[in-house]
Amino acid sequence: MIRKFVRAALVTLGLTVTPAVAEAPFIVVQSTTSTQNSGLLDYILPGFEAETGIDVRVVAVGTGQAIRNAINGDGDVLLVHAKPAEQKFVADGWGVERFDVMYNDFVLVGPKSDPAKVKGGTDIAAALTAVSQAEAPFASRGDDSGTHKAELDHWASAGIDPTEASGTWYRETGSGMGATLNVASGMGAYVLTDRATWQSFGNKGNLDILVEGDPRLFNQYGVILVNPEKHPGVRAAAGQRFIDWLIGPDGQAAIESYKLDGQQLFFPNAR
Repeated sequence: MIRKFVRAALVTLGLTVTPAVAEAPFIVVQSTTSTQNSGLLDYILPGFEAETGIDVRVVAVGTGQAIRNAINGDGDVLLVHAKPAEQKFVADGWGVERFDVMYNDFVLVGPKSDPAKVKGGTDIAAALTAVSQAEAPFASRGDDSGTHKAELDHWASAGIDPTEASGTWYRETGSGMGATLNVASGMGAYVLTDRATWQSFGNKGNLDILVEGDPRLFNQYGVILVNPEKHPGVRAAAGQRFIDWLIGPDGQAAIESYKLDGQQLFFPNAR
């Protein structure tokens, strides 16, 4: 009402009313801490933004929270790594279509002293069984993230419910991957982490990769447009343009070219 009054007054006085400059187009991407903390998004997004003029605003949280945010309409695109939860998101009508984007893997990190004697193993279930039997400290994200979901799946494959030991040798941080790695470093604890975040983590301390190479540690990422029929405010055209770029030749090449200390952290596999 005040704006209309001021505008009318200016017209009455014969003054020119200049339309507001249109805001540059943007999208909100609900994504994970691993894509942000690893440096991947900082590396690839400038190429998309320069090509399209669309600003990408990233919300980096755990996968579970990212999905909840998208369900609430607080985003245009979902880029996460928990395929069953992503498929349910689409099946329930919250997303339009899911596309594979890239993958890497999880690794079990632990103290170099290795009290559970798992170093060099390639069987994640056997390693977690040994950690449980030794009651060696284990730091869990405990935050419903993609990594946390994967960790619980691996405990289940070992026939163990670690939450029964919550607060003793099993510690749930309720935090992101970086913060949980800091806890593990301080405690000398075992922890499941995605390789990209581990590679970019600066406070490794006495921790080292102890178990890797199990095919069950495969870590797939997917991208989904939030359904504009559920949330009319979704910037569907700009969001789909980002998805098309990400799974297209330019986005896939950008993902493949990202390296840290000479090591490739993500492997594009859009079909």
